[in-house]
Amino acid sequence: MDTKLLELLVCPVTKGHLEYDREKQELVSRSARLAYPVRDGIPVLLENEARTLSDEELGL
Repeated sequence: MDTKLLELLVCPVTKGHLEYDREKQELVSRSARLAYPVRDGIPVLLENEARTLSDEELGL
């Protein structure tokens, strides 16, 4: 994932910061508790495509 692109992208739900999880190929929005998939290097920033993050994954 291009770091410059990552700086420009925001969560479509909260408009907040996204963190890139290279291992899982996901963009994580901690504030929305959602993880958006990155498929073939392209972020899929659709709420209905995102998975909900558990308390464990968020470190709570």
